[in-house]
Amino acid sequence: MMPAARESLLDAAYAALTRRPWSAVRMVDVAAAAGVSRQTLYNEFGSKDGLARALVRREADGYLAGFDRALTVHHDPRDPRDRLTAAAEWTVAAAAGNALVRALLTGCWSERLPSPTLVRIRSGSAVPAQRRADGPLPSPADLVALVRDRAVAVLAGPGVPRTDTAELARSCELVVRLALSCVAAPPPTEGGIADLVRRALSRQPMP
Repeated sequence: MMPAARESLLDAAYAALTRRPWSAVRMVDVAAAAGVSRQTLYNEFGSKDGLARALVRREADGYLAGFDRALTVHHDPRDPRDRLTAAAEWTVAAAAGNALVRALLTGCWSERLPSPTLVRIRSGSAVPAQRRADGPLPSPADLVALVRDRAVAVLAGPGVPRTDTAELARSCELVVRLALSCVAAPPPTEGGIADLVRRALSRQPMP
């Protein structure tokens, strides 16, 4: 199957999930919405659990890609605090707009959502994308480490001493954890996560 058709099926599954609990989402309806046969859907994902894993994997990848964009696009490249603030704002916005991203970041999976095991499962799929989806899915701790390390890689740059990189890593993790706290309990202030991050980073050494 072409990647575009796989994406269409995942789009259809996600759209169905916004309207009803995952337990009520039917494979036949997902296939019909994507304009393919139910057998084609099973050939691609193997089962409804396989479809759920692929959907969760895609939303995790989308969150990480958005985090990377927030660090690099439309912000002052000379100001790491500005870029980290943008990444924190992206994290809060992504969780607010996507229940699967919120569940991935917090570990709280409601009854409406699929709740695939995060460990690798035995995969008999011949589809490379599905074999990846059948691999381990990120836990909240995994995502904190991933985005912290991505931020350090983007912001450290060449020639930054190792001691400064260690300080930067602590600052990046602080920002990520502040963002996650705002996902769980949105701040009452008008400035929201941006004000929290700027105040926290004003007291942190940055390269």
